[in-house]
Amino acid sequence: MRKFFTVIGGMGSLATESYIHLLNERTPSKKDQDYLDYILVNHSTVPDRTAHILDHSKPSFLPPLVEDIKQQSLLKPEFMVMICNTAHYYYKELQAATDIPLIHMPHMTVSVMKDKYPNAKKIGLIATKGTIADHIYEDEIKEAGFEFSMGDQEIRDQVESLIYDDIKIKGKVDAAKYYDILKTMHDKFECDVIVLGCTELSYAQEKAPDHPYNVADGQSIIVDKSIELGQKIRRGEKIDYTQIYK
Repeated sequence: MRKFFTVIGGMGSLATESYIHLLNERTPSKKDQDYLDYILVNHSTVPDRTAHILDHSKPSFLPPLVEDIKQQSLLKPEFMVMICNTAHYYYKELQAATDIPLIHMPHMTVSVMKDKYPNAKKIGLIATKGTIADHIYEDEIKEAGFEFSMGDQEIRDQVESLIYDDIKIKGKVDAAKYYDILKTMHDKFECDVIVLGCTELSYAQEKAPDHPYNVADGQSIIVDKSIELGQKIRRGEKIDYTQIYK
């Protein structure tokens, strides 16, 4: 197979399944051959990202992801996407392990959000403790010129419960809890847009999209970018990967 891309996933598998479902659903197609060519690496045994970020004595997720990146690089994909926001903690180290472009999901999310909501003033972030601790999204949002809020401890605990208790453990979305989180971020913390800084939250958005709040969904955004780039490489177009976030 030539002119394909690689998806580094499995963190977690339901979120990766959501990415693949949206990718195939949104790809314009009338026959089998219209779909995109890609390889999925569903590496579900990668150590917990948040646990390591909060306590570096816990197993690191960097070595297995570097191994994945290097293995896939031997196959020469055109680009790679990594379906986990928190894993971007080691983005620089992962990109340094290969010459293949690795798309930066948090950076892309904020770039697209800035274009889509130019009048927004305050941006909320809901995410894992790891993503909050590593400041990936916080730095991107502030650099883009927005005010920023992560809510309070009560809302962060609700987010953790939705991600871990409901989606990762039970394999289902508590829609009422998800809606309450968005409502609180909008009403109490006055956020014009809420960034879904975890792919499990993207899974929640896919399963429970019926709400009135503006969200910036990194997984949905990278799905669209994957389709755009995948179609370009199929047509043989040369891509300037330094410009894809603009």
